Amino acid sequence: MALRSQGGLLLPAMLVLTLAFNVSYTLASPRIGNKIKSVTFLSPEFVLEPGSVENRFYYNIDFPRGHVGLKSLRAEVIDGAGKPIPLHETYLHHWVVAKYYQRQDMADNNGDQKIQQADYIFGGNSGICQGTILRQYFGLGSETRKTDTHIPDPYAIEIGNPAEIPEGYEEKWMLNVHAIDTRGAVDRLGCTECRCDLYNVTVDEYGQPLRPDYTGGLNCCYDQTRCRVQKGYEGVRRSLYLRYTVEWIDWDCGIIPVKVFIFDVTDTGKRLNVSTGSSPENGCQVEYDVEPCSTGDAVSDGCIDVQRTSLTIPAGGSVIYGVAHQHTGGIGSTLYGEDGRVICNSEPIYGKGKDAGDEEGYIVGMSTCYPEPGSIQITAGEKSSS
Repeated sequence: MALRSQGGLLLPAMLVLTLAFNVSYTLASPRIGNKIKSVTFLSPEFVLEPGSVENRFYYNIDFPRGHVGLKSLRAEVIDGAGKPIPLHETYLHHWVVAKYYQRQDMADNNGDQKIQQADYIFGGNSGICQGTILRQYFGLGSETRKTDTHIPDPYAIEIGNPAEIPEGYEEKWMLNVHAIDTRGAVDRLGCTECRCDLYNVTVDEYGQPLRPDYTGGLNCCYDQTRCRVQKGYEGVRRSLYLRYTVEWIDWDCGIIPVKVFIFDVTDTGKRLNVSTGSSPENGCQVEYDVEPCSTGDAVSDGCIDVQRTSLTIPAGGSVIYGVAHQHTGGIGSTLYGEDGRVICNSEPIYGKGKDAGDEEGYIVGMSTCYPEPGSIQITAGEKSSS
């Protein structure tokens, strides 16, 4: 992963891959006969004013039900009239959609209410991060409008399979939206990078003191915090929504199921203690500091910061789809195989204007890898680097 140094903390690239296992590529028909269904949903309303932050978890969201195959999911922030909101007004830090199982004898838990962990089972993807870290099935950030998430035929992400749902539970879906209103901000980029001095916080969302060396990150821009705005700036409170469109097909034997893997470039390889279920550090750190560059660095190499890690791929298969997630300053992310071959290279698209989807200075899209089925193989246990 490479970024141009902004002298601040950025979220790292997280590479999402979908893999198909034990697939024959001499299929007589590469297309699925089932008709693709498409429905657009709205998240619960969230209200923002200049400088304010929304970072909530909405449970039991509207989502396809039954035994189906997901084909794509697109999303964007809109106002009550359905107008897309540009990133320079409301920065979409990230959104994620994740699966969980709820006990059948429980009353439906709609909205952003707190849930009792004993009554739920989190259903993550197939990636190697632990706990609830990076366990989503879909999720992007500012790049959401121009990033292709479609899974080609004859593949799909299988959900709602009765054989995989724990007995006594039912499958549900959760949405997390993290949005920052930067209208009138004294430092718009600093607000999107969640610099602690701009948010005037000394404790995290759980009330724990921040480390003295922690200058910025998710622990500073949590729900209901506020980034500093210009003195005297006035802006209206407004109701916003995440509009998300899901495409899926009814499941049948002609569909080849794929698994979702998310890899984090900050992964240290440390894992939870199997016997105790705890560890002082989870391998996936999600964020890291990008050091400011010196004048000499800027002249010699353009102030490029490169982050690398090496990971063991837990299962083998054919790569069907791949894309990275980066924030402002990112210039690309590449996943290499053990032999040095390129598995997927995903690069950002920067906006050049002011309209929603083309905002200058923001990443408005990421290129997606769509290799010819069967052409890019990963072996179980292979050590890959990014």
